[in-house]
Order: sequence, then structure tokens, then C-alpha cells
Amino acid sequence: MERKIDTDLEGATVEGPKAEAAANHVRRLKLWMDLAERLFSLTLFALMVRGFLSAGLTPGNAPALVSEGLVATLMVTRRPTQDMTLRPWDWLIGLAGVAAPMLARPWHGPPFASPVFCFFAIMFGMLLSIWGKLTLWRSFGLVAANRGVVQTGPYRVVRHPIYSGYVVVYAAFILAYPSVRNLASELSATVLIVIRIIAEERVLSADPAYQAFKARVPFRLIPGLF
Repeated sequence: MERKIDTDLEGATVEGPKAEAAANHVRRLKLWMDLAERLFSLTLFALMVRGFLSAGLTPGNAPALVSEGLVATLMVTRRPTQDMTLRPWDWLIGLAGVAAPMLARPWHGPPFASPVFCFFAIMFGMLLSIWGKLTLWRSFGLVAANRGVVQTGPYRVVRHPIYSGYVVVYAAFILAYPSVRNLASELSATVLIVIRIIAEERVLSADPAYQAFKARVPFRLIPGLF
């Protein structure tokens, strides 16, 4: 009897004697893409550490180092999955969304809001994102995939609390260091977050557990708004 295997590559179904070879090709491709995602994350973290060491580590930027160090750790220890997007656009958006905030730079011009307010807002956003990462743990990833549906901790309030924390940080950073460069960087990162959420939920919504999760937690990013 001929085997019929859905490779999920380009949404196509492969039939006949080539089915197993096609499925193996997809599995190998996902393994290589998984490795590339991990290497990308570790490279960005190494660049961040280098930048912090050259500028000097302070109590203000230490949480950012902890947050991104946690990302690097989780990328190495996360559980594998075969339920991963293979769409080039999803990968481009996911990786660009990680890199975009690194283009922002602090400067010594007048802030748009109280420095004390901006500091605590940035700390709040950082701690929220760290809490989300610790809760997600081995289900963490940069590009749309399903490594298990997490519904505890901050995920009881919004479906993407890590991104919620990032958006708070971006907004507070713009208020603290207003410039055209920072505005372009942080707004681009926020738009990419929204696109990443759509891509991730397209993959996750194939899981009945995530469909039930969406019914219980209606908001993706900001309670009462989105």
C-alpha cells in the first residue's frame, strides 16, 4: 500500500514512493533551521555583551543583559519540535524583530518624560519579559513554532507577555532618549512584534490546546486593546 505523508512544506501533500524521502528532507531542513536560529541568538547575545563591556555595565543596563542572557540559555536548552514554520517571511520577520531594537542608542538630550518614570517603566518591562521567559522556559523560541502551550504566570493575562514587556521598554526608551533613530528603531520593532504574533498564532492555532487558551485569554499584547 502506498504511504501518504503531509510534509507541510509549501502546504503540499506528497504521495507514493517519494513520500518518505520528502518527509526526511523536511525534517533535516527543520533541524538545520533550528540550529541557525540558535546560532543567530547566541551571536546577538555575544555582540550585546561586547557592547556592554565597552560602555560599562551599570545597574540600569544589567537587567537587559540578564534578559538576553536568559534568551541565549533557553535557546540552547529548549525542547525540539517538528511543528515549526518553514515560511521564509516568518523567519525574516522573527530574526529582524530580535535585531531591530539593537539599533537604538541612548543619548544625553532632554527626555520627553521624567527620567525616574522612564527608568522604572523600563525596569517593569524588563522584569515582565524575564517573567514571561522563565514561565515559557523550554518552550521558548524566536521564530513561529509550537513547543508546548504555556498558560500560567503572566500568560493568564495576555497571550504574549514577553512581547508586552518589550513594548513597554521600547515606549519608555523613546521617552527617555527621544531621537529620530530611536523612534524608527523602536517603532519598527513594535510593528515586527505584531507581525510575529500573527505568524506564531497561525502555527499555534493548529493545536486544540491553544484554541482553548485563546478563548480564555482574549488579548494578545495589551489587555483591553489588542
